[in-house]
Amino acid sequence: MSELKKGSKKLLNAWAFYDWANSVYTLTIASSIFPIFYSALFLGQTEKTVLAFGMEFKSTALITYVTAFTFLVVAFTSPILSGIADYVGNKKNFMRFFCYVGGAGCIGLYWFGIEPEEIHLSLLFYFMGLIGYWGSLVFYNSYLPDIAYPEQQDSISAKGFSMGYIGSVILLLINLAMVMKPDWFGFDISISKTLAETGTEAEIADALQKAKDGASFEAMKISFITVGLWWILFSQYTFYVLPKGISKGHKVTKDVVFNGLKELKQVWIQLKQSLRLKRYLGAFFVFSMAVQTIMLVAVYFGEEEIAWGSSDAKTQGLIVSILVIQLVAVLGAILTSRASAKFGNIKTLIVVNFIWMALCFYAYFMETPIQFYIAASLVGLVMGGVQSLARSTYSKFLPETEDTTSYFSFYDVAEKIGIVIGMVIFATIDQITGSMRNAILFLVIFFLAGIFLLFRVPKEEL
Repeated sequence: MSELKKGSKKLLNAWAFYDWANSVYTLTIASSIFPIFYSALFLGQTEKTVLAFGMEFKSTALITYVTAFTFLVVAFTSPILSGIADYVGNKKNFMRFFCYVGGAGCIGLYWFGIEPEEIHLSLLFYFMGLIGYWGSLVFYNSYLPDIAYPEQQDSISAKGFSMGYIGSVILLLINLAMVMKPDWFGFDISISKTLAETGTEAEIADALQKAKDGASFEAMKISFITVGLWWILFSQYTFYVLPKGISKGHKVTKDVVFNGLKELKQVWIQLKQSLRLKRYLGAFFVFSMAVQTIMLVAVYFGEEEIAWGSSDAKTQGLIVSILVIQLVAVLGAILTSRASAKFGNIKTLIVVNFIWMALCFYAYFMETPIQFYIAASLVGLVMGGVQSLARSTYSKFLPETEDTTSYFSFYDVAEKIGIVIGMVIFATIDQITGSMRNAILFLVIFFLAGIFLLFRVPKEEL
């Protein structure tokens, strides 16, 4: 088809539709079903450990280390790949590649296992899903100024977010129904005829529960396939409509490969000329690593540290918590936006960091499902606002420049490296002490440092 004009409704809607396609990864796999499935693999083990890469890891520490490594790869490759894609004009091909890698990784999780002969391939599938999602986002986000005029960008970005939320919740509810009511979807939860006729009431009840647990486990594995297929199939409309890109040359040279890194270096040099931006970025780097770490490990924490009572209650409780976070996050974003308009961005961020710090203390002591629901509500309240406010504050503090892309690329890389550091510290404390409670309490230090650094941000540019 012929390329649509910049700003056309069809083009904008096709771009936003990718959010519908890929957001199912973050909600179903990264945030809910996979952490529950991963924990179920260790049922019956006194110590939840796994042998990988020649070492013995605590189960949660291993998955946190792999997550951190993935973000490290994204942080260092995205500027390079973005520069190459812009130069040769095939941004869509790069985006499609990462989409397919991510979708294939999700489907591959069906075969995820923790035995020594399968753990490395399993972790590769997990890595593929994670890097596919974040890698495709690099190119997806960079399309925005290409397809939308400045006055259209806020509204179409918000539309993408809304579509992503709706699509991911729809699939999550389907997956939740599969896991909680596997018999509705044709999964076998029957027991042997002999046991049904001769077994005691307790034996029959126990066998039925085991059969249902087995069916629910299989349903979780099938849900990974549904995510991969949803992501790949629904992205086809986006790939069909989006333009390929504008070529700036044909031969990829060494200069082209490292151009993205050179631009980041120039931003670093220019930061020295803006004390306010430099100090704010330092504060953001510190508190963001704690915020992102909590959001990435929250479900693993809830699964391991909260006394749910039964596997059914645990599965339902954790997924309900994720939905609560998603719903409350919308309200949180609105309240944070209004607070920043009234009290200023920096003051609002300081208050939000105090709330995050209090949440870490609260999480250290919580044990019951009700306490976890309360924590989930509070996380949603501050999660929805801190990310959008942090990014808009950075945007406001930028110097007069036409090269905003390089500044935001620097911002994204800083955020990813912060995630790596936060996740590695969290995993190491979890691994050494054997408790995620100690790890989450340690994050208080980062929020405290973030608050201190925010107080040092000048009100006006000096």
